Amino acid sequence: QVQLVESGGGLVQAGGSLRLSCAASGRTFSPYAMAWFRQAPGKERELVATVRWSDGTTYYTGSVKGRFTISRDKAKNTVYLQMDSVKTEDAAVYYCACGNSGFITGPASVNFWGQGTRVTVSS
Repeated sequence: QVQLVESGGGLVQAGGSLRLSCAASGRTFSPYAMAWFRQAPGKERELVATVRWSDGTTYYTGSVKGRFTISRDKAKNTVYLQMDSVKTEDAAVYYCACGNSGFITGPASVNFWGQGTRVTVSS
């Protein structure tokens, strides 16, 4: 099994920055890709950003491109999401995700989920 523990959520002012972290553990942790999803109240869970574990190749959904940065530290088994120029529409619960067999393109690609961390944005 793989455990994913997110941290770093909280209250941020619109235009501000926040960094989320996701620490992975477990003997079977051997990801092909890691990702961040988010889910706002009444909305479906959506993919925010993905990073390929081996070479750091990234993908971003259009609404966060240029503002968010996903990265990974292989030595620490940790993935980060740097959120800059945060907007009110970024408020959501953010979930870390691990995929073992391919680039993460949606929830169906995910093998393990974190418990989520809430990001609240004040205007």
